[in-house]
Amino acid sequence: MAPSIPPIPPVPEIDPTAPRKRVSARGRLRTYFLTGIIVAGPLAITAYITWWFIALIDGWVKPLVPASYLPDHYLPFSIPGLGLVIAFVAVTLLGFLTANLVGRSVIEFGEVLLARTPVISGLYKGLRQIFETLFSANGTSFRTVGLVEFPVKGTWSVVFLSAPAAAEVQEVLPKGEGEGAHDYVGVFMPCAPNPTTGFFFYLPRSEIIEVGISVDDAAKLVMSAGVIQPEDPQARLHAMAASLRTAQAEAGSAPQAQRPEPLRQDA
Repeated sequence: MAPSIPPIPPVPEIDPTAPRKRVSARGRLRTYFLTGIIVAGPLAITAYITWWFIALIDGWVKPLVPASYLPDHYLPFSIPGLGLVIAFVAVTLLGFLTANLVGRSVIEFGEVLLARTPVISGLYKGLRQIFETLFSANGTSFRTVGLVEFPVKGTWSVVFLSAPAAAEVQEVLPKGEGEGAHDYVGVFMPCAPNPTTGFFFYLPRSEIIEVGISVDDAAKLVMSAGVIQPEDPQARLHAMAASLRTAQAEAGSAPQAQRPEPLRQDA
């Protein structure tokens, strides 16, 4: 017995006499303009910032190179980005030399000279600690996102976890109760929409809820004031795989047309 085929729902009839909603020319122009802003705005800002950064590095590096070694001296036009390439090669070469014994000795000798300078020594040591903390391959500062109750109870703010408090700071801070109450961690709470400004304070680790999102997604969340939500590529892939499996299961369970049986000829 052939399986029953569900009835096809009727197609709703369209009343030709019903008035259609028309979009005015002004509304169309407004839609086109906003669409163009959405497309061209990020591209223009990205291109402007990139060009400004390249021009800034070129302005720093090119005056340090003799003019006879620059292609701009022989060409009728300037090549943008040449200073950036030279700076990248120079910094990479400096890191290579520093990793060797000779380069490390030279750097240590220069640090000794800077340490004996009254004002520059403190500035250099502070900047070096900041750069080592931010760009160290093994560092964990500002690479973990968390939530803290701020400014009032029941409201939560996005923070970036910094380094744990030093022993001298841990001793003078109040000792709370519970697990993690004695372990204070420095947190930086960025302000929207400019995440480079904010507040820095120490909190017990027990009062911080770590969130499994990247720093880039958290920065986008702060800069957009919650409009751009963090994306989970794994969840999106799982959802696509689940929908594909569902479609394959429905296609496999669909009734197939029955083929007529061949006629038998009696001998």
